[in-house]
Amino acid sequence: MTEKVAVLSRDYGWGETQGGLFIMEGTKIIYQCVMLELPKLIIPMKLNSQKINCIPGNMIYLCKKIIRPNGDQAIHVLNVPGRTAVLWHKGNYATGLKVDTEGCLLPGLRFVDLNKDGEIDIADSTKAMSDLLSLMPDEFKFHIL
Repeated sequence: MTEKVAVLSRDYGWGETQGGLFIMEGTKIIYQCVMLELPKLIIPMKLNSQKINCIPGNMIYLCKKIIRPNGDQAIHVLNVPGRTAVLWHKGNYATGLKVDTEGCLLPGLRFVDLNKDGEIDIADSTKAMSDLLSLMPDEFKFHIL
């Protein structure tokens, strides 16, 4: 059986980072969704800071399924330089008046301005997270382009 891997292609914006997540099995795309993250900001001495930036790209990370203290399942992105507790978890907002991430990645099925604040949000995050948890093995590789 061919190994499943996750591949994220990003579009870096000033307010947030939008991405397309592709689950690959060999050369075949078997699932796709979208991801929303914090922006990629270049701040001296804070090139990779929780609550400020998306995690570094052009990297391959190991991911592992976990149970969060609140009982929700999530996917832990391991060995992110300078960071701890980077997760894929459900949520809708990366920026704006309401924020669901402090540096984690939010999966969803589509981008939309849910709360009409002019910022792009993520829709159907619970469904996308459920799909990813059922599809992926307990540990897998995550490639960020």
